[in-house]
Amino acid sequence: MSGGWAGRGARGRVAVAVVAALALVSCTGPGRDDDGFRAGSADLADPYVPGSGNGGYDVAHYRLAVRYDPANDRLAGRAEVTATATHGLSRFNLDLAGLDVSSVAVNGVPAEYRHADGELVVTPGSGLATGSRFTVEVVYAGVPEAVTDGVLGGGGFQHTEDGAIALGQPHSAATWFPVNDHPSDKATYDIEVTVPDGLAALSNGVPGERTSADGWTTWRWAERSPMASYLTTLVIGDYRVDTGSHGGKPLVTAVPSGLPATGPEARSLARTGEIADFLAGRFGPYPFEAYGGVVVADTRIGYALETQSRPVYGPGFFRQGEPNYGVVVHELAHQWFGNSVALAGWRDIWLNEGFASYAEWMWAEHDGGTTAQRNFELQYAATDWSRRTLDPGVGQMFSTAVYKRGALTVHALRRTVGDDAFFEILRAWTTERRDGTATTADFVALAERVSGRSLGSFFDAWLTNTTPPALP
Repeated sequence: MSGGWAGRGARGRVAVAVVAALALVSCTGPGRDDDGFRAGSADLADPYVPGSGNGGYDVAHYRLAVRYDPANDRLAGRAEVTATATHGLSRFNLDLAGLDVSSVAVNGVPAEYRHADGELVVTPGSGLATGSRFTVEVVYAGVPEAVTDGVLGGGGFQHTEDGAIALGQPHSAATWFPVNDHPSDKATYDIEVTVPDGLAALSNGVPGERTSADGWTTWRWAERSPMASYLTTLVIGDYRVDTGSHGGKPLVTAVPSGLPATGPEARSLARTGEIADFLAGRFGPYPFEAYGGVVVADTRIGYALETQSRPVYGPGFFRQGEPNYGVVVHELAHQWFGNSVALAGWRDIWLNEGFASYAEWMWAEHDGGTTAQRNFELQYAATDWSRRTLDPGVGQMFSTAVYKRGALTVHALRRTVGDDAFFEILRAWTTERRDGTATTADFVALAERVSGRSLGSFFDAWLTNTTPPALP
């Protein structure tokens, strides 16, 4: 993610008819906490996102079908969630904020449920055994709501002048579909979005068949690589959509139709394939089946976000009237660092932002600008070393300590172990951890293994100590 302050369906075809609005539903049934079954936890206890995520199961796939009418800001959806029980489950939770649920079924059998305070609590007719695979179908509707998390700012599902945007970090997904909303539970996705004819509906992954009927068009997308929930997106509106290919994979970019085809936004996105190739030369093969990017016009989006395979860029990055390749580099670098290799917990967010920020330095040097070494020197002198990079605190998740001190740590590692070992570390990390999650401790262990050096004190100095570390 780049902050604006840095300048820088059910099975087969699913029903998409609007479901009548209902009040929050509370069905009786406390769950069966016997015979080896117990309730799944309602919170994964990540202090950075209290209340988010749920325990007792591991999601493999989401099949989503939503219908959105900008005229009344109403969304109707059906979600099919396929998961595996990690312990015997008497009941389990999904995160779903604001919308009204009309039915829930588990393995095709109607289930008891209650929905309040952002938690959908589901009690199947019988317990789910450890290791059993099950499917939950949820039908829901309503007027989605935006969220303000107090850190990054506005996010979630936001109505716009010509459609809507669903976007945000660390929260957004639960505002438009039921989800295990934490990056530690990644899953694959099929997404159908039905909107009035003439509007685009962009999302993640490979574009599928587009069909129209009765004044509505359904756009289909498939993300076959596991994806953290906050990396999902919907961008609905009047957009000029360009669909091409790069390296044998689809490349889909979009800018608002009112912007010129030769403007800084389109010119920045036009180098997406080139920049991805540059990064692949340093990080290893591009990890997903599609490329792309979307520029939005809504000024409430004051950031760019690395939504998987198709980053979304707020308008502020192009207000100078010139292309902004740095932000494209940053968000594409996240496809390796943060998306393919995702966080096990938000305390380790520097693993995302430090490497993406460092990628900007490498690109600048490659593109004839300031060298990575000079950027390192300048940032070292400007850094407030009293602020931690690892486990920075909720209020500092998107601070310069995470981004810039994180980038300093990456370059210092390069200086300490040498280029050969450094790039071997990066490629080993993106290969061995591909499609998974990881922690800082995992990265330190891998760096030590590849370099053959003890690096614990090095990472302490650069990530957490409150005095300037010695220059390598």
